[in-house]
Amino acid sequence: MIESLAEKIEINFKNIDLLKQALTHCSYLNEHKNYKLDHNERLEFLGDAVLELVVTDYLYKNYKNPEGELTNWRAALVNGEMLAKISGKLGVEEFLLMSKGEAKDKGKARQYLLANAMEAIIGAIYLDQGEKGYAESQKFIQKNIITELPEILEKKLYDDPKSSFQEKAQEVSGITPSYRVIEESGPDHDRKFIVGVYIGNEMIAKGEGLSKQEAQRNAAAKGLEVKGW
Repeated sequence: MIESLAEKIEINFKNIDLLKQALTHCSYLNEHKNYKLDHNERLEFLGDAVLELVVTDYLYKNYKNPEGELTNWRAALVNGEMLAKISGKLGVEEFLLMSKGEAKDKGKARQYLLANAMEAIIGAIYLDQGEKGYAESQKFIQKNIITELPEILEKKLYDDPKSSFQEKAQEVSGITPSYRVIEESGPDHDRKFIVGVYIGNEMIAKGEGLSKQEAQRNAAAKGLEVKGW
């Protein structure tokens, strides 16, 4: 029952349907035409903004580091891999509503769904709690996401290949690298991207991912290898 997840994340939902919607992938609606709720993409859009603001506010108030370092720390806290990991800890996967086809895919696509669901849950909390929406979202994020920061700092998990590639490219060639989508494939709910990283008009490397951002990171990481940086 969805109520058990609400209990686990310690949120007393006024409208439990908001939490259920947060766990509804768009593919589920294709197989359940009479389903009364919408899928979770709008909640994900909202939750992403709330998450970024809460994390940014926390880092700004608690650390005096330069903007570039704080940006990398924030990225390490809010990226898809981290959000999927936290979803796993909370047992979100057990409650996901998706098509039979999506349910069979246990690989990277599932991690992507779990990350999106985490953002949607934050959006649901923000909407559901009314005037306390931001405060309750903040409490949830601090307890479940920001607590990962000490490990990120200790193990330097914030190293960002895009930032490293940009720094090296500017240092060596004086040019800021750019990224271009080379190929998109798959249905809307399961897109795959191939992105090239360029210095000027020269493509240095390609990367694949389930989002443009992931593909860009992978392209930058390969670019660092190609250039020996």
